[in-house]
Amino acid sequence: MNVAIIGQGRSGRDIHGAHFRTDDRFKVVAVVESLKDRRERAAREFGCDTYETYQELYSRTDIDLVVNASYSYQHAPITIDLLNNGFNVLTEKPSARTAQEVQDMIDAAKKNNRVFAVFQQSRFAPYFEKVKSVLDSGVLGRILQISIRFNGFARRWDWQCCQDFLGGSLYNTGPHPMDQALHLLNYDGMPDIFCKMDRANTFGDAEDYVKIIMTAPDRPLIDLEISSADAYSDYTYKIQGTRGTLKGTQTQIKWKYFSEKEAPKQTLIKTPLKKEDGLPAYCSEKLIWTEESWETEGPRTFTYAVRSFYDNLYNHILNGEPLIVTPQQVKQQIAVIDKCHQMNPLDRFC
Repeated sequence: MNVAIIGQGRSGRDIHGAHFRTDDRFKVVAVVESLKDRRERAAREFGCDTYETYQELYSRTDIDLVVNASYSYQHAPITIDLLNNGFNVLTEKPSARTAQEVQDMIDAAKKNNRVFAVFQQSRFAPYFEKVKSVLDSGVLGRILQISIRFNGFARRWDWQCCQDFLGGSLYNTGPHPMDQALHLLNYDGMPDIFCKMDRANTFGDAEDYVKIIMTAPDRPLIDLEISSADAYSDYTYKIQGTRGTLKGTQTQIKWKYFSEKEAPKQTLIKTPLKKEDGLPAYCSEKLIWTEESWETEGPRTFTYAVRSFYDNLYNHILNGEPLIVTPQQVKQQIAVIDKCHQMNPLDRFC
């Protein structure tokens, strides 16, 4: 499959380009990059043609897929233009600023009979697949709360700090945990949302602290946090259920649960509890806990997810296999992110 990459930054070169160098199903035949030194480097590394503007791709008929790894605020307009000119497009996250922009891309793909996909590889991360499998097994019982933390302590001063560039933690990091959260919530409509944003350690005008609470009828509460002011971040997921709990990071997870069949039989007692000697007693029982664990190598978390995403995209384009992360799901994600921003207008100064 012949590929063109727009952008040779950390995403275009170090994620997509790095994957294509290890996956012989894809061949990079063109790179678009406005910076001359990056174009020259791409020509050496991929042995491909290079262009300063993406419109120069329109003279070619041999490109099967364009990877849009341009600036975040350019993702939607460039993707729509590419689709209208007959290209299949994979766009980086965030796909757009608003749900309507995502719908515009969906409509352009449908009108031109082209493929439109969004690079949301975190759905395929090994730790998330394990979290999902534990939840699906039912051992934790009915799930009450899912807490997700994409936290750390960091200061940032690049374009990703600026609102005009569609920067900030929610548009930049947020698509990963938000995609996972909405997948677990499994609710088609707009959930009820509380969101608090703040600027902590950023040098720009976009947020680097986000707290989101999401609820929906007959669904667990989702507590999602993205913070650059957490020097003691000790878990990515913590899930509370009626029969047990899961807690873990992206490399190690453990969960414990009890069996109702093995638990002591209890009935409600409304009179004061007392011990055998008549003294006051407190509800106390001994549950038999089963504890399990899982771990993986850190580097595998990312490379496995990227490979799995491209497996699905490759089979979708060539064989019609359904996309696992659909544009409609991404549209819901962006609708939630946009609503969070509407709830937290921040002044602009960069």
